[in-house]
Amino acid sequence: MKSNFEERRQNRKDRYEELADKNRQQSQERYQTARNIGKHIPMGQPILVGHHSERGHRADIKRIDNNMRKSIEHDGKARYYEQKAQTIENDRTIYSDDPEAIQKLRCRLKDLEEYQSSLKAINKLCRSKKLKDEEITKQLADEYGLNASTIHQLLNPTYSYEKRGFQSWRLSNNNANIRRIRERIAQLEKAESEETTEQIVGDVKIVDSVEHNRLQIFFPDKPSVEVRAELKQHGFRWSRQQGCWQRHRSNTATYQSERIIRLYNEGLQ
Repeated sequence: MKSNFEERRQNRKDRYEELADKNRQQSQERYQTARNIGKHIPMGQPILVGHHSERGHRADIKRIDNNMRKSIEHDGKARYYEQKAQTIENDRTIYSDDPEAIQKLRCRLKDLEEYQSSLKAINKLCRSKKLKDEEITKQLADEYGLNASTIHQLLNPTYSYEKRGFQSWRLSNNNANIRRIRERIAQLEKAESEETTEQIVGDVKIVDSVEHNRLQIFFPDKPSVEVRAELKQHGFRWSRQQGCWQRHRSNTATYQSERIIRLYNEGLQ
């Protein structure tokens, strides 16, 4: 499972890098073609209207313009695919279909809980009535590694109604993240006890794939334009690798798949 997940991720990255290289090469080729055509036209040479060279001159200018536009277009695509590949490389999102998702989420939860404890401890220290600011400053630097600028901000709130230390919204936001991570862990733990199921409706197969965390629809042939539009509108995407239309598992995905399959079967009648 782990190797399959990482392999799919790496394959996407490799594909984007391949497309970036291909478009970069095409951009360079188009640019070079435009330059080569331009070498045959003397610098500053105007179009000689009525001369036998007029037709060829205009054609060359058109070819130069076309190749330059294509060069710019391919360069833009190369940059786009490079960015896509870089996004995958830097992506730290924990996906539900990652076999190590629960373990990674537990590690993230631990970090968030430790951070929450630190925020509370720092606030208690900043609001202490028994310690002088010099003592508080030293402890914040020595025990929590805070720099002088951060300590100054904590001890000198911007507005008079604010308390010293981290403001309540920071703790509330972190608490919300803790709750969200706990809920995701619970959902994934529940999903671990589920099994992949499949059913046939007419000539269409529906697979509720726990392994891939996808609801998959396998049509016997290419659906009509109307059906494909419905699929795309409701989050289904064609997977060339799996040979099906799919989206992440959910109750909504199940409902929409049943509705779209009815639409498909009605079109066959």
